[in-house]
Amino acid sequence: MTEMPRTAVDRAPRLTLDQVNAFLAVEFPQIAQDGPTYEVEDIGYGTARMRLIHHERHLRPGGTISGPSMMALADVALYVALLGAIGPVKLAVTTNFSINFLRRPEPGDLIATCRYLKIGRSLAVGEAELARAGTAEAVAHVVATYSIPPRT
Repeated sequence: MTEMPRTAVDRAPRLTLDQVNAFLAVEFPQIAQDGPTYEVEDIGYGTARMRLIHHERHLRPGGTISGPSMMALADVALYVALLGAIGPVKLAVTTNFSINFLRRPEPGDLIATCRYLKIGRSLAVGEAELARAGTAEAVAHVVATYSIPPRT
């Protein structure tokens, strides 16, 4: 059986910016526990742009943004991009995550730009590029797979 191509209407994001921010506030309040950490700047069908708001807690010795902070930004941003395609699914989880650190990010906000390469019934594969705010030079590249729970 051949799958019908998606129309522009089918590619509309399943959540608005306000809806995804409200969802994150209710379902994942821990991401803002020590003050604002992330800002969703844009959401589309399988795409998202998210900001890591600079704070001293994201730095490692040597004055660079830590790897765990970059990994968390990419993971949350890819989750948001997936929600843009499948709607508010709490239990979509990361099953594989690979990051390449490309260059040392100076202190400041980081931007994750995400897109999905494939969104299936049970698995989705996406990628994220992280860059310092206001620059185009990538500091990290991420590829991740998420498990999508069965619809009930």
